[in-house]
Amino acid sequence: MSTELSARMKNVSVSPTTALFAKVDELKRQGKEIISLNVGEPDFPTPENIKDAGIRAIRENFTKYTTGNGIAPLREAVIEKLKKDNGVTYEMNEVAIMTGAKQALSAALMAVAGDGDEVIIPVPCYVSYPDMVRLSGGTPVLVNKNEDFSLDLEAIENAINEKTKAVIICSPDNPTGAVYSEESLRKLAELAIARDIFIISDEIYEKIIFGKNRHFSIASVPGMKERTILVNGFSKTYSMTGWRMGYVCGRKDVISSAIKVQSQTTTTPPSISQMASLEALTGPQDSVAEMVSEFEKRRDYVYKRLNEIPDVVCGDIQGAFYAFFDVRKYIGFIGSDGIMFSDDKDICSYLLEKYQVATMPGSAYFAPGFIRISFASSMDTLKMAIDRIEMGLKAHKC
Repeated sequence: MSTELSARMKNVSVSPTTALFAKVDELKRQGKEIISLNVGEPDFPTPENIKDAGIRAIRENFTKYTTGNGIAPLREAVIEKLKKDNGVTYEMNEVAIMTGAKQALSAALMAVAGDGDEVIIPVPCYVSYPDMVRLSGGTPVLVNKNEDFSLDLEAIENAINEKTKAVIICSPDNPTGAVYSEESLRKLAELAIARDIFIISDEIYEKIIFGKNRHFSIASVPGMKERTILVNGFSKTYSMTGWRMGYVCGRKDVISSAIKVQSQTTTTPPSISQMASLEALTGPQDSVAEMVSEFEKRRDYVYKRLNEIPDVVCGDIQGAFYAFFDVRKYIGFIGSDGIMFSDDKDICSYLLEKYQVATMPGSAYFAPGFIRISFASSMDTLKMAIDRIEMGLKAHKC
């Protein structure tokens, strides 16, 4: 007999973003005015028509369990959206509504990756992907992206072996803001077909895209629908992070397995949130365009300001609402303040403690020497925050 934790849990860590949320909250409770650029959620309110749909569901007593795969009208709306926007046609039993895109990803991994299986993850990547793989029983295999954060297809191909079950991609990408080109995704599709592996495509930032960049879903490539597990949701596009709604689409057996996971965890997705999500997909889309337009203005400002800071390099931000910038020239240098930064975590701690700006270290995304900030804050807030970042880094370097 033993009261020790399972070996699986010993290999899984708390999400770095969740840990930082707690630290920032504690500092705020101490009376410190922290500017939080670590949060990956739109600062806009949920659009009124969507909120009204949720309120209406409550008033009409639509507050009970629903079917485990989500209500039929919402799945139909998802199918219509995917056909119209992404050029992929799904059947009802190939779509499941989940309690957030994060649960959709986790359930999909539990469906396809088990003990001894490997899942390739190009890095930098979303902090939770590797631990999600570990929770499923699989082994994450990290491969580097190219310097511009595009997919290194050769590195992915070299990592594939008889144990490989899937590759996880995210476009637009968290944390880098990269949007993968149609050409690169078609080449990845050829590789997946030739080696008979799944592609788990996280498309949660699909609508938040800038300039001439375009989102392309790998599921639309001939022969890829049955090899793609497409994950999306409502959190980012419709500013519905707290509503916890997502969906997963794919082969019938994959989806039925993902539904089993949901049935044994959250039972069903929340009824009220499903009605709000139905309105999000079928109602007016003006708010999405307005939000993206504002994000693009902020993107332009943040990109310019960061690249004006000495020894900071911020690459092109093509989508999502993150700036991922290089601060490696600040590491190992003893500044005029007598402080030496040993890594990106030290820099983030310095900015938080001395300048009250919360940022995320790139090492959390498996890219040491970088920092991620979210520009999902008002322009006034961003100006104040980057003033502080610039002040802190210049004070260290001068």
